[in-house]
Amino acid sequence: MGFKLLALLVAALAGLSMAVQGSLNTALGKVTGLLEATFVVQAVATLTAGILLFVFDLGSGDLGALPDAPWYTWLGGAIGVVITYGVVFAISRAGVASATTAIIVGQILTAALIDHLGILGMERIPFPLNKMIGLILVAAGARILLAQ
Repeated sequence: MGFKLLALLVAALAGLSMAVQGSLNTALGKVTGLLEATFVVQAVATLTAGILLFVFDLGSGDLGALPDAPWYTWLGGAIGVVITYGVVFAISRAGVASATTAIIVGQILTAALIDHLGILGMERIPFPLNKMIGLILVAAGARILLAQ
């Protein structure tokens, strides 16, 4: 299996996990409240990552290099809170399929822009016409899925 195929399979698994996680987080939010559920989810994620890193020694990097990271890379944690809260908010009001469709369209549009411009430290990857057509088809499919 090629490295790129493996990466895409891992990405698909992450997407599957996001739909399940969003549903679980929404169920928790119905019991505790949206911001409270977001707090619990982030706390459990921190604890889980800490166990994997410090107990099972699964890290492959160097936390000592953290001060060398550009300031904007620290924003991922705050954005994680926005993501968790936004997913719980959207799924609880629009349903899993509709919210996930909107999330995917937003992700693809943003990813295409990041790739094309090479921002946030990413390698610049051109966005040719055939990819633009694919994006338009995804958006059209999303519109059909989101139609009431």
